[in-house]
Amino acid sequence: MSEENLSENMQDEVMELIVEPETKPTKSKEKSDLKMEKLTIRDLPGVGAATAEKLESAGYRDLMAIAVATIGELIETTGVSEAVARKMVNAARDSMKMGFETGMDILKKRELVFKITTGSENFDALMGGGFETGAITECFGEFGSGKTQIGHILAVNTLKEDPTSEVVYIDTENTFRPERITQLAEGIGLDPTEALKRIMVAKAYNSDHQMLLAEKVDSLITEQKKSIKLVVIDSLTSHFRAEYIGRGTLSERQQKLNRHMHTLARVGNTHNICIYVTNQVMAKPDQFFGDPTASIGGHIVAHASTFRIYLRKGRKGSRVAKLIDAPNLPDAECCFEVQEQGLKDIN
Repeated sequence: MSEENLSENMQDEVMELIVEPETKPTKSKEKSDLKMEKLTIRDLPGVGAATAEKLESAGYRDLMAIAVATIGELIETTGVSEAVARKMVNAARDSMKMGFETGMDILKKRELVFKITTGSENFDALMGGGFETGAITECFGEFGSGKTQIGHILAVNTLKEDPTSEVVYIDTENTFRPERITQLAEGIGLDPTEALKRIMVAKAYNSDHQMLLAEKVDSLITEQKKSIKLVVIDSLTSHFRAEYIGRGTLSERQQKLNRHMHTLARVGNTHNICIYVTNQVMAKPDQFFGDPTASIGGHIVAHASTFRIYLRKGRKGSRVAKLIDAPNLPDAECCFEVQEQGLKDIN
């Protein structure tokens, strides 16, 4: 071998020695990332067996649940100090890489969102294609405006669009009717018996029970492996309105309602579920001009809801849906009729 070739081989070996140490940290980093992804809540700092059991019983069963929880919630649930709760949240967020993302990253995640049709072309167009998953949609209006009908229709259409999906219906006003589900299922060619088997109904007897049922949705998905795509709460504020009477209890009611809405938002975002809630209304006594109708829950419910729809009665038995708040859609309204088979457009 010539001196020139020998020199070239020695240079290659030297370059390999220089490059090799630089590649090792990358592999080590990949192993570290893989290890972080396999962490459970028991691996978080300050979490022992007793604390982990309290967290799991309260619905915090994975790192994402801890990462999106507040310090106060963890202190109340486990009884740990503020410093320990903060370490738990920070460690969970670090492992989930919950930092900044680019707009393109968010756009790719938005591709996972699907929309549930109402069966009405005008209503779907109003909502940009249908009711969106990963979001809370609030429909408020007076009695008989169609809030419950839309809840039943969304439930049946969800089952039709995704044959493996299931629906949770939290009933606070005794409004769920299996007979109506049967009518709607037959109207779209769905087996009524199978449809009823895939709808899980729970009656909430007070506000605490209602909040507990909302928290149980997470365990239905993680433990019982249910493929839930829609959660209906009819209605959201019925129990809160009945239990907290007078201005003296308003602050407590709003704080409790706020916590309930945050739970629903977390469940919807984490599992890509459509959260549909109906809301009662009241008449403003101090409004002399315009429509005095206002929803219950005030700004707490309004801010927590992604989409807000005002339903009212129209002429000759028709209904009017007005979109009054949406992050990406203009305010608009449409008219429809509620029939035995579902919604019918009125042009």
